[in-house]
Amino acid sequence: MASTEPERSVLQPAGLRRRVIFWRHGRTSWNAARRFQGQSDIPLDEVGASQASRAASLLAGKLVRHGPEFHGNEPTMQILSSDLSRAFSTAQQLATLTGGDVLVDPRLRETYGGDWEGKTFDEIIEQFPEQIQKWQRDEPGVRAGGGETRVEVAHRMVAAVLENVEALPDGGTLVVTTHGGATRVAVAQMLGLPEHLWRTLSGLSNCHWSVLEASQSAAAGNGIGNWRLLEHNVGTLPEPYELPEDLAEPVED
Repeated sequence: MASTEPERSVLQPAGLRRRVIFWRHGRTSWNAARRFQGQSDIPLDEVGASQASRAASLLAGKLVRHGPEFHGNEPTMQILSSDLSRAFSTAQQLATLTGGDVLVDPRLRETYGGDWEGKTFDEIIEQFPEQIQKWQRDEPGVRAGGGETRVEVAHRMVAAVLENVEALPDGGTLVVTTHGGATRVAVAQMLGLPEHLWRTLSGLSNCHWSVLEASQSAAAGNGIGNWRLLEHNVGTLPEPYELPEDLAEPVED
């Protein structure tokens, strides 16, 4: 029987090109309540733990299947995580399946939201209407609740990612388990987008991921602007549509 799988997966070995997978953590109770989490350390809820387990299986299937675990004595894949528990718990799900270790870097945390943390978005809109509008437009210099700017978050995120990419062999993959807003600005900066265009990218849904690939070989450099976007905000394909039984033609099989 012929295979129905596509001939090429975006996670196949890329030769001399390195890849970065930004993977958002699973759902928390504050996500469900639409509260601004920022750097508050809120754990996964039951739904989030289930999301992390399922997404880890999808990622592991592609990562392990399409590439050797080691290149010489060097691992071809490394998992790097924010130190906040919701991200680290998500990363551990993948590490369990792949047999890898999880490195932790606090530079991968979500935006520090100052006075906004713990408030619902409706409360923030009511109490800080002008500030939240500017922040949602990615205006430079706007601090979330008096905390960080988008640019500050992007700088620390990208610095952490590029440092760890350099430690990988040619063709290696870095899985960065982190947060939705932080991922959006990091991806935008790595692609070399000017700040006024950062808003053209969406944030990530819980346990969805984005894939960047170096646009040239490692020898030519993998810095800012030398990446291309292969996938964005991907989690899984929807279930195929089936006609309800009471509308379908009867069959004798």
